[in-house]
Amino acid sequence: MELENQNSEVQTSQSTHLKRPDWLKARIPGGREYARLDGIMRSHKLHTVCEEAHCPNMGECWNLGTASFMILGDICTRSCGFCAVKTGRPEQGLDWDEPRRVVEAIELMKIRHAVITSVNRDERKDGGAPIFAETVRLIHERVPNCKIEVLIPDFKGSEEALDIVLASKPDILNHNLETVPRLYRTVRPQANYQQSLEVLTRAKQKGFVTKTGLMLGIGERTEEILEVIKDARAVGCDILTLGQYLQPTKEHLPIDRYVHPDEFKMLKEEGLKMGFRHIESGPLVRSSYHAAGQV
Repeated sequence: MELENQNSEVQTSQSTHLKRPDWLKARIPGGREYARLDGIMRSHKLHTVCEEAHCPNMGECWNLGTASFMILGDICTRSCGFCAVKTGRPEQGLDWDEPRRVVEAIELMKIRHAVITSVNRDERKDGGAPIFAETVRLIHERVPNCKIEVLIPDFKGSEEALDIVLASKPDILNHNLETVPRLYRTVRPQANYQQSLEVLTRAKQKGFVTKTGLMLGIGERTEEILEVIKDARAVGCDILTLGQYLQPTKEHLPIDRYVHPDEFKMLKEEGLKMGFRHIESGPLVRSSYHAAGQV
């Protein structure tokens, strides 16, 4: 199948003209077990990126023993064009009881692979890194059989903040590049492509398993995707996820195109040739999809 290049810019009205293809249908989460797990999250006053990002795989992952916990509150200091998380300035400081509640939920939900991610807390010099570290430490202590993946922000390039997280010894250090450099100003206006690459570089230099992800269909060209995959592999990244961008609301960036499964397959094949040890690539793939099998 010949793959067409994409428009060079994100088109603001494109999403309204695109029909959602059959391959993007996901089962709505439900059932007794899902309701039980959801009740645990509510009772512990926790947030999950599964819910905040409207993830289509939430029910499947929860039932398979994987969940992504979003720490540091539910208000992000950045305004990324693709993200459904609330934007603003958090009024409260760090919640030091949050790690305990996360661990209790992991125990009750019988989670085998916990993904710990967060909003950006740019109002803090440490970016909230100590809460990441305390959460990982408590999981190691109380649920030693649970694998831990941290999906971290860039901490505005702070090596000190990154080192605080790495000192807690997560099993996987994940930082998503999200998109191609040309689109950063639109998609991730407060981020920097090279700075994000540096996060992956530093973690790999310290001996950690590293992971990153891209969302496709937001205006990038196929050759640009391949260049980003090469960049990630060049800094030693081990694991890659590729998925379709889905517009959370009309106020967010539009979908430029629906990427065909054949292209996801091609990108996976090319990435594996470059040396990635594991790649999840498909329309419904998200950062934590099938994460338990990637350690």
